[in-house]
Amino acid sequence: MAKRPGAAVVAGGALLALLGQGTAQAQETQVSGGYASWTLDGGELTLGGSARPAWFQATSGSADPETGDADIELGGTTQLVPSTDTVPPLTLAGLRLRLDGDSGALHTRTAVDGQARELTLAEVKPGETVVRSGGLTWTGLEATLTDEGAALLSQWSGREFASGDGLGRLDVTVGTGVTETTETPEPTPSATTPAPQKTQSATVAPPKASVTSPELPAGSEQTATGEGFQPGEVILVAIDQDTRYQVTADEQGRASLKFPVYVTAVEGEHTVELYSVSGERHATAGFGVRKP
Repeated sequence: MAKRPGAAVVAGGALLALLGQGTAQAQETQVSGGYASWTLDGGELTLGGSARPAWFQATSGSADPETGDADIELGGTTQLVPSTDTVPPLTLAGLRLRLDGDSGALHTRTAVDGQARELTLAEVKPGETVVRSGGLTWTGLEATLTDEGAALLSQWSGREFASGDGLGRLDVTVGTGVTETTETPEPTPSATTPAPQKTQSATVAPPKASVTSPELPAGSEQTATGEGFQPGEVILVAIDQDTRYQVTADEQGRASLKFPVYVTAVEGEHTVELYSVSGERHATAGFGVRKP
């Protein structure tokens, strides 16, 4: 099983250095964890040789909750793999996503014919932006090849790619550590108003996670439930440390998710972890898998 996003993003190849972080604007906040998924629409290319999305950890950067602008560095690597084994996979590293108003770009570092290069691989059309407690989510970010991206893929694959060709979609969730708070004004001191007394803040219980089936056969379905999260908070769900899903906590800070236990799942103990995009709140539950 692959590890949590970034720890086991799709495929091998030498890990190249990340691009330098851009300077955050005054309105922006530093991202505190999160992830991105990149899905191709099939056809001539896949990511890592699989139709499944490629996952990346948001390692650093900044985001503006008011405008939806962002500059996010994505850890790990992935590979563009052709549908036929005519050329070796193309390793992409140092991925960096920039969103600015109605435009955006996906930058990367790679090497073709032994020559390393840094380029803007794709233009990114901003999709829906959702601001939640302590984080932001962008969904349906459409990527299309730039001129230099098309030239790169044409040189690498020997096939014809053109500017504007589709390069899939990205979904991104990051933590910002910014939550909406309401300040209570202090009363104006007077001769008859006693000095405010300091009270000890209540201890917040950590989140809890549970599953409906402590043990179940491979090829069936499991349900995980988390409690004790912030209302409206985006929660990432990792199966055996492989982040695959996201849910949103309800008004009671509770979230539930059904997920498949694949028929290929290894017999024995497995885990499901629910954690906030900031990583501050998390809970884990275990379950067993037996042969069908």
